[in-house]
Amino acid sequence: MLGPNRTSTSEFILIGFSTFPQQLLPVFFLLFLLMYLFTLLGNLLIMATVWSERSLHTPMYLFLCALSVSEVLYTVAIIPRMLADLLSAHHSITLPACAGQMFSSFTFGFTHSFLLTVMGYDRYVAICHPLRYNVLMSPRGCASLVGWSWAGGSVMGMVVTMAIFQLTFCGPNEIQHFFCHVPPLLKLACGDDIPWVAKGVGLVCIIALLGCFFLILLSYAFIVATILKIPSAEGRHKAFSTCASHLTVVVVHYGFASVIYLKPKGPHSLEGDILMGTTYTVLTPFLSPIIFSLRNKELKVTMKKTFVSKFFSQNS
Repeated sequence: MLGPNRTSTSEFILIGFSTFPQQLLPVFFLLFLLMYLFTLLGNLLIMATVWSERSLHTPMYLFLCALSVSEVLYTVAIIPRMLADLLSAHHSITLPACAGQMFSSFTFGFTHSFLLTVMGYDRYVAICHPLRYNVLMSPRGCASLVGWSWAGGSVMGMVVTMAIFQLTFCGPNEIQHFFCHVPPLLKLACGDDIPWVAKGVGLVCIIALLGCFFLILLSYAFIVATILKIPSAEGRHKAFSTCASHLTVVVVHYGFASVIYLKPKGPHSLEGDILMGTTYTVLTPFLSPIIFSLRNKELKVTMKKTFVSKFFSQNS
């Protein structure tokens, strides 16, 4: 029941970058647009390369393709709306659209985390149990791992979205962020169950993230122990090089996530929170295809052979 002076909110206003000086907004728009387009192009190039080259039709690159898909969908759920709001004076978003954006961002975000965990397991099997690799990483097994990752992400998105939007939103309708994120939305809700919902959602998200991170750490603990047993330095370098790109993306992904989810409570400026939010919505997806393209020698060589050589041959 709403109080006599409360009305249920059906529309929100995304404050976003509106508190920044107006002369900075075109700069932000151009910067984020270029990073967004590069993110899309990089991930599409990875998917096209893996799809066109039969030598890359292996579990590791299947997982990389699935990761690229989740990354593209994650950015599509958030960044186009953010870019439009940077140039628009109207920042309203309906309650169903807000719920849809939250569901999409959490679904694709956690799918990304689950796929990184699966990729860690793939490297563990390849290095620690090479003779069993084809059995453990059969096409059916790989498809199941990808399917369960997407299913897990969808469950997380549904649980978080349903928990937040079963609350009643009343009073002010201004979301202190550039997309529908949990903390600023909780500040707009009213009711006695808000603290329990906040703790429940936070606990579920932290357990899922830390669970994935622990499994990745466990995989790499076994990987390092196995690599150290390789007698030749060349063999150790070759084994570790297959993990370098994945490990770098894991560090970036969880580094920024820990800053967001584990930051201490206390007063924070809106501008600081907004800029911090861009690290995991814009910067992390931007860096991921760069890291995989530059740190993975086989993928980098195949990209050059597939696209650069074809481009020059057409122009010659």
